[in-house]
Amino acid sequence: MTDTTDQGQVADAVKGNWVDRHAPGSLRPYLRLSRADRPIGTWLLLLPCWWGLALAVAATGFRAFDLWIALGCALGAFLMRGAGCTWNDVTDRHIDGAVARTRSRPIPSGQVSLRQALAWMAGQAAVAALILLSFNAAAIALGVLSLLPVAIYPFAKRFTWWPQVFLGLAFNWGALLAWAAHTGGLGWPPILLYLGGIAWTLFYDTIYAYQDVEDDALIGVKSTARRFGDAPAPWLRAFAAATVILLSAAVVTALPVLPAMAALLGVWAMGWHLAWQMAALDIHDTGTCLRLFRANRTTGLIPLPFFAVAALL
Repeated sequence: MTDTTDQGQVADAVKGNWVDRHAPGSLRPYLRLSRADRPIGTWLLLLPCWWGLALAVAATGFRAFDLWIALGCALGAFLMRGAGCTWNDVTDRHIDGAVARTRSRPIPSGQVSLRQALAWMAGQAAVAALILLSFNAAAIALGVLSLLPVAIYPFAKRFTWWPQVFLGLAFNWGALLAWAAHTGGLGWPPILLYLGGIAWTLFYDTIYAYQDVEDDALIGVKSTARRFGDAPAPWLRAFAAATVILLSAAVVTALPVLPAMAALLGVWAMGWHLAWQMAALDIHDTGTCLRLFRANRTTGLIPLPFFAVAALL
């Protein structure tokens, strides 16, 4: 393999990303398999973890170990997103080869063999498990349970028009885990936060899925984008409203009045960002769909400083 910037570059990766520019040539296919050249997925997995931790800190107070929880969640999100994407590409290797946007991925393009991909997945999961073992028993148990939705998700688009629900179940699990890592248990606030995250995932991943509706129809893959067709607006509004309502309910059930007011400002600001995405959306422009999907990193970051202020009140 020649060590050039564009050798094996994946079609929907950010141009000039660090993997294509700086990673050793021998590691690039594996990092691409983990989507390290497309960091938005790591953010979308990480942000619910930080929501759960930040809301737990605001509710019960800060402890020094919370710094490790925050860092451990970041490292774990990178590793488990990589392992999950590897698993997704293993299960979808034949489908990906038939879709224009995904046929350049490492397995269908021949950069990585099936055996190499499985070994890479196991290695990432093993390191993530070491991080998980540093947390308390409740968080460890939740971490093990999270493997179930992760394992099911790649198959969901074969049997339901709502695979985004399964993605939401997997991607927002960190809200439960991080809350439990801080408090040692669960309650209504993290459950409501988790449900709000699932609604958010339905919003952003439906937008993402509009990039592939034509190819998905040809090969028989299901998605909410295909289910909604040319009229997604009422559904997307409902998902956005559910996100704001459920996250607001999580805040109200977790915090006293004054901290809750501060935290709610962050949730409502997030809602305005979702409304902006709705106004900018053109489902027939794949570039716009990808840009708005990536904008959800900002969407998910918006509540965090408000949660931090709530923790100080």
